[in-house]
Amino acid sequence: MSNSRVDEKFGFGKSTVLGMQHVAVMYGGAVAVPILIAGALGLTQEQLVYLISFDLFTCGIVSLIQTLGIGNFVGAKLPALMAISFVVVGPAISIGTGHGGGTEGLTYILGGVIGAGVLITVLSQFATQLVRFFPPIVTGSVVLVIGITLMPVAMRNAAGGSAENFGAWQHLTAAAFTFGVFLLLNHYAKGFVKSCAILLSLVIGTIFASFIGLVDPSGLKDASWFSLPQPFYFGVPKFDIAAILTMTLVGIIIMVESTGVFFALGEVSGKRIDGEIIKKGLRAEGIGGIISGIFNSFNHSTFSQNVGLVFLTKVVSRYVVAFGGGILVLLGLVPKIAAVTTMIPSAVLGGAMVPMFGMLMAASMQMMAKDDLTKASNQLIIGVGIGLALACAGASDETFKSLPQLAAMLIGTGPVVAGVGCFLLNWWLNGANYDPVAEYEASEENNAKESTA
Repeated sequence: MSNSRVDEKFGFGKSTVLGMQHVAVMYGGAVAVPILIAGALGLTQEQLVYLISFDLFTCGIVSLIQTLGIGNFVGAKLPALMAISFVVVGPAISIGTGHGGGTEGLTYILGGVIGAGVLITVLSQFATQLVRFFPPIVTGSVVLVIGITLMPVAMRNAAGGSAENFGAWQHLTAAAFTFGVFLLLNHYAKGFVKSCAILLSLVIGTIFASFIGLVDPSGLKDASWFSLPQPFYFGVPKFDIAAILTMTLVGIIIMVESTGVFFALGEVSGKRIDGEIIKKGLRAEGIGGIISGIFNSFNHSTFSQNVGLVFLTKVVSRYVVAFGGGILVLLGLVPKIAAVTTMIPSAVLGGAMVPMFGMLMAASMQMMAKDDLTKASNQLIIGVGIGLALACAGASDETFKSLPQLAAMLIGTGPVVAGVGCFLLNWWLNGANYDPVAEYEASEENNAKESTA
């Protein structure tokens, strides 16, 4: 198939508008991740402003690497916009709070991101062999556990987060209002407005919250208009084995998810996807992780919302998404823009988190449904893997105190237990039979037969 549609170029004006549309679609979900992590670690509003700026900057850099490539070695050269994955939130919070929170905890997270980036870059060479061990039944189970374990975080924010009047009616009212706005937009809105339902609900919820005294504009007033990204802004990353292993597992889950996204983009753009393109795309994610950790941000993945936008608009040019990446880089240089986001009260964020994490859980079930759920082995993988993960995640801090610190931290992290447990159970019960490349080629062959019939 011809690759001309992927390589199509538009004028500067049209590319800018189409690129800005991609930024608008990903913005709400992308900035929500640093806000969640910062809130859990107890970072100041000023620190959050810079964390969001670094997030936007690195999203842009990694998107440019993925879409434009580095030679013929790195980058899938597909219309794939990169943003921080929600899969990162739970493990990152676990690592950060486990090391005392604040910037100290953040340095352990960033060390894990850099270490995982190195390992993912190496593992990308063996991507087609590695994904065989992570069929949808495994990755879907891990994503489900992530969604479930994040729900208490959402409710804490809905009640006020770290506010002194935690649980006050103002917080709960703002959260309920935001939740209702999201439901209305998601159900009644169409097209682009519907795709921005999370972002719009945050904006409308914040306006409502300002009338009941929950919005603090001081961060916007104090933020600067321009700031160059500073490597290791929060301190030198600390490399902890548990943190690196945890974030590597996150990276592998993202690898499997991104592999499916590459095939989807290939289908809509008419570009044939093979093992080499997958390797280059995942290599970009690994290198992007290293860059991201250096510039104070987290693991990136191909953002599914933007893939949906590509399907919706049928604009499959990778250069349009590259323009979006360039816009993100520029936004990352303007802390004042990031400061606008910090005005969102915890309660409003919590009201949006509940459906966000709920949709994450729904997506996980769609992933698992791709496998045969009537098979006894798959039922055992789900039941035992998820059950064990939730049991460990819900246990008290005293439960594993007799174990070495590394083991206690890994066992107490629900997504890690789910990942390792489901991986081992699947390996034992089903073997390494999942082959997305073969599935894609078989699908292409069937489509060709149907079109000639």
